[in-house]
Amino acid sequence: MKTLKCDLCELEAQGETFEEWMNALKPHYVKAHPEVMDDSSKTKEDMEKWMVENKARFEAA
Repeated sequence: MKTLKCDLCELEAQGETFEEWMNALKPHYVKAHPEVMDDSSKTKEDMEKWMVENKARFEAA
Protein backbone atom coordinates (compact mmCIF):
# COMPACT_ATOMS: atom_id res chain seq x y z
CA MET A 1 0.00 0.00 0.00
CA LYS A 2 1.41 3.36 -1.02
CA THR A 3 0.52 6.71 0.51
CA LEU A 4 0.91 9.89 -1.54
CA LYS A 5 -0.11 13.46 -0.94
CA CYS A 6 -2.59 15.21 -3.17
CA ASP A 7 -0.72 17.10 -5.87
CA LEU A 8 -2.47 20.32 -4.76
CA CYS A 9 -2.40 20.12 -0.96
CA GLU A 10 -1.24 18.08 2.03
CA LEU A 11 -4.03 15.47 2.12
CA GLU A 12 -2.76 11.90 1.81
CA ALA A 13 -4.50 9.10 -0.07
CA GLN A 14 -3.61 5.40 -0.19
CA GLY A 15 -3.77 2.70 -2.82
CA GLU A 16 -2.14 -0.55 -3.84
CA THR A 17 -2.14 0.59 -7.47
CA PHE A 18 -2.13 3.98 -9.16
CA GLU A 19 -5.78 3.46 -10.12
CA GLU A 20 -6.74 2.70 -6.50
CA TRP A 21 -4.86 5.77 -5.29
CA MET A 22 -6.49 7.95 -7.94
CA ASN A 23 -9.97 6.63 -7.02
CA ALA A 24 -9.24 7.28 -3.32
CA LEU A 25 -8.24 10.85 -4.20
CA LYS A 26 -11.28 11.64 -6.38
CA PRO A 27 -13.77 12.47 -3.57
CA HIS A 28 -11.21 14.81 -2.00
CA TYR A 29 -10.51 16.49 -5.33
CA VAL A 30 -14.23 17.08 -5.94
CA LYS A 31 -14.75 18.56 -2.45
CA ALA A 32 -11.49 20.44 -1.85
CA HIS A 33 -10.53 21.45 -5.40
CA PRO A 34 -13.79 21.96 -7.34
CA GLU A 35 -12.20 24.76 -9.35
CA VAL A 36 -9.91 22.18 -10.94
CA MET A 37 -12.65 19.65 -11.53
CA ASP A 38 -15.00 22.25 -13.04
CA ASP A 39 -12.41 24.04 -15.18
CA SER A 40 -13.89 23.89 -18.68
CA SER A 41 -10.63 25.16 -20.18
CA LYS A 42 -8.94 21.85 -19.33
CA THR A 43 -8.46 19.57 -22.33
CA LYS A 44 -8.07 15.83 -22.75
CA GLU A 45 -4.34 16.50 -23.13
CA ASP A 46 -4.31 18.27 -19.75
CA MET A 47 -5.93 15.23 -18.16
CA GLU A 48 -3.46 12.87 -19.83
CA LYS A 49 -0.54 15.03 -18.64
CA TRP A 50 -1.90 14.90 -15.07
CA MET A 51 -2.17 11.11 -15.31
CA VAL A 52 1.41 10.69 -16.59
CA GLU A 53 2.89 13.03 -13.97
CA ASN A 54 1.00 11.55 -11.06
CA LYS A 55 1.54 7.94 -12.12
CA ALA A 56 5.28 8.70 -12.12
CA ARG A 57 4.96 10.16 -8.60
CA PHE A 58 3.07 7.05 -7.51
CA GLU A 59 5.60 4.66 -9.03
CA ALA A 60 8.49 6.56 -7.43
CA ALA A 61 6.94 6.34 -3.94
